Amino acid sequence: MKNIEEIIKNTNEEETKNVNWTKAWSKKYPVLATYQKQVDISKYAKEIRKMINELQETYNYNELDAMLVLKDILYHEWKDNK
Repeated sequence: MKNIEEIIKNTNEEETKNVNWTKAWSKKYPVLATYQKQVDISKYAKEIRKMINELQETYNYNELDAMLVLKDILYHEWKDNK
């Protein structure tokens, strides 16, 4: 865990932009390589965009912070209901 935290801390935004996270994570979670052909992405993207916008407006977050908060909420919702 400490190694992962150190890597995250030492990775800058420019490096992060160059990583294809879907491809990287699909090695561990194959569904990430295939869902695009099965899921109505635009339906979910529209709802996610609404939630990001609401977080920005309600809490004065910038777009990145709103996305990170929403991502963390999603993770905890999944983890806490297992």
